[in-house]
Amino acid sequence: MKTLKKVPKFKSETEESEFWSKHDLTDYFDLSKGKRVKFPNLKPSTKLISIRLPESLIEDIKVLANRNDVPYQSLIKVYLAESVKRARRSN
Repeated sequence: MKTLKKVPKFKSETEESEFWSKHDLTDYFDLSKGKRVKFPNLKPSTKLISIRLPESLIEDIKVLANRNDVPYQSLIKVYLAESVKRARRSN
């Protein structure tokens, strides 16, 4: 039987992500004892970015968002997600 290593304590999600990108999960966990779980209310992590857009484009998006009764930032996220999905399908 393989002796498992102890998972270190992490100061941040970034530090943990970096650790797991360089280490093998099977050195720390016995995957044969794993159980399938669901996280129905899990929201994806988000990251704040800054992007410069023409004012006219922002105003057009705000008008469309107002028609659909949604925040314009949410509408931008929907448009970006749809565009990425289409681009992935075409490649």
